[in-house]
Amino acid sequence: MDIQSIYSLIQDDMKAVDELIQQRLQSDVALINQLGFYIINSGGKRLRPAIAILSARACGYEGSQHINLATIIEFIHTATLLHDDVVDNSDMRRGQETANSLWGNEASVLVGDFLYTRSFEMMVEIESMRLMHILSHTTNIIAEGEVLQLLNCHDADTTEERYLEVIHHKTAKLFEAAGQLGAVISGSDNAIETAMASYAMHLGSAFQLVDDLLDYSQSSETIGKNIGDDLAEGKPTLPLIYAMQHGNAEQAAIIREAIEQGQRDRINDIIEIIQNTGAIDYTAKAAEKEVMQAKQALDRLAESPYKQALLSLADFAIQRNY
Repeated sequence: MDIQSIYSLIQDDMKAVDELIQQRLQSDVALINQLGFYIINSGGKRLRPAIAILSARACGYEGSQHINLATIIEFIHTATLLHDDVVDNSDMRRGQETANSLWGNEASVLVGDFLYTRSFEMMVEIESMRLMHILSHTTNIIAEGEVLQLLNCHDADTTEERYLEVIHHKTAKLFEAAGQLGAVISGSDNAIETAMASYAMHLGSAFQLVDDLLDYSQSSETIGKNIGDDLAEGKPTLPLIYAMQHGNAEQAAIIREAIEQGQRDRINDIIEIIQNTGAIDYTAKAAEKEVMQAKQALDRLAESPYKQALLSLADFAIQRNY
């Protein structure tokens, strides 16, 4: 199944999610509506909500709570994007100007807070302590991931282990929650719940690895953000870490200076170093390993079109160029 077929399979559910997003995004404060609708409708893949829906359906769920959960997950994700762009001083996301570049940092942070609190309102409405525990814990872990990433910024001695800890907290955890929640609301046993959480966690890790790889192997137009943004922010991602470890002294010094100074003046030289040291292939293989583990986790799941969609989504993770 290609990505269009995956979304076609759940198009009615995704339409219901979009409608609920628009409904629950409403506020009496005009700026919240304006900025919120801009970021929510700015061309995202709605990947995390899709995982929640596919997980629930693959586990045999036939109710409607998965729509609420998928919406909550998208609100949490969008809040993190608004805050991320402020922290990173980003001016482009998904090929468009970021909210903070249009409305300012203050408005972006505060609307991000609104989305967080709206998501918690919706959690309470579901009236399930189990679901609230998973989602509140997830949100806390994501916040820790943001701080861990901040600590790694401009630190050229960041190890691969520290980098992986950041992506597991910052990115993979919300994926994991999306997969786990689908199993929880379907009443699946602990083995299936663990399997769905594991699938989504590994998938999220793969997506982040590929994102970091694309930053040095695709054009700005293709990936929807400025090439070398991570470098300009002083983020030591896996391609940079590997290239420093396996390049010669001069190559390592060039990358080290760029990370420590937060600059992309020599981005073309650094891209060449990354490619020549095999860092792109190494990062791609790390993503492929995560995808393999994600697929293996689904072995416990009964065969269905939804399981096939989950498997295909794992393939998409490493085949995409945006």
